Amino acid sequence: MAERGAERHDISIIGKLRTGTGKRDVTIVDLSDRGCRIFDRMGYLSPGLSVTIKIGPIGPIDATVRWQDQPYAGIRFDNPLYPAVLDHIRTHFDLRDLGKGEIDNPGEADV
Repeated sequence: MAERGAERHDISIIGKLRTGTGKRDVTIVDLSDRGCRIFDRMGYLSPGLSVTIKIGPIGPIDATVRWQDQPYAGIRFDNPLYPAVLDHIRTHFDLRDLGKGEIDNPGEADV
């Protein structure tokens, strides 16, 4: 973990993880430009396993499993996310922020 270096952001986003044996829903619980930590209640992921992950509608992103501590796993992206993409994901897809935007509450924007 000493090589992490990137700022992590707490988040809650439904994602899709694809391995060589299929795909399943996971929850991304923190995110940086270089990787994420997922909550995966369905299975064990071997460190070193190549996967792809969709973060909300973004992706697929090629990645590698770095560690596993059930039910969590660390995923490192093969290529870092662009800063604008990371900001877009954090701004628009965090489930904790549902109902807080102007689209969700149009009458409150004028108050």
